[in-house]
Amino acid sequence: MLPAWLTILSWVSVLLGIVSSAFIIQDLRQHPQHMKIMNFVWPLCALFGHVLLVPFYLRYGPLAAHEVAHPAMKNDETPPHIKETPFPMKVVKGTLHCGSGCSLGDILAESLALFFPVIAVWLGWQTLFAEKIFAVWVFDYLLALGFGIAFQYYSIVPMQNLNFREGIKQSFKADILSLSAWQVGMYGFMAFAHFYIFAVLLNQKLHVASIEFWFMMQIAMLAGFVTSYPVNWWLIRKGIKEAM
Repeated sequence: MLPAWLTILSWVSVLLGIVSSAFIIQDLRQHPQHMKIMNFVWPLCALFGHVLLVPFYLRYGPLAAHEVAHPAMKNDETPPHIKETPFPMKVVKGTLHCGSGCSLGDILAESLALFFPVIAVWLGWQTLFAEKIFAVWVFDYLLALGFGIAFQYYSIVPMQNLNFREGIKQSFKADILSLSAWQVGMYGFMAFAHFYIFAVLLNQKLHVASIEFWFMMQIAMLAGFVTSYPVNWWLIRKGIKEAM
């Protein structure tokens, strides 16, 4: 049996994520972002970042609100989110942009594989992989990559005025390394949680249909942020990925 403190902590963290996301959604309804895709990025990242993300959003999110950025751009002025956001914080935003696609892909993949285990079978469970978790990770990565490229596309195309083909090409270049680095951190922690924390220390199985699993996923997303941040720094410095 899992310790009660872990279950309580899991519920508190997951609920904080939901409340934080709802708070940001409400604020975005009144002050939508100039870059429309960020209206999805912020609440998705709040699901795992909650108490860390909300203060960051309140500091830097309003600078990129449409009501602030549009008049500046209309007057050929540098928008506040470009002028007043330090480079390390721009990298944070770029990393969160990557992480939002990962988060959405991972949530959907884990949920779909739970209700439709045949998906894991199609991706190698019982043939290539003895553990279902590895087959689901393949599904995680494919969905995360799809959402990541889509999110990147709707960021790059408006800024660079690209056609569809060039937009997809640039989106793939900007996202493949940062997304892969994120998934490495996420998978690394989930493997640690699955095979050591739960299997060895707690002598329990980490089930997807448990609040503890989603708490571990929140921590895994933070681990993904850590491994993806330096990659995003390099990509932005090299001009491969746009600063936000």
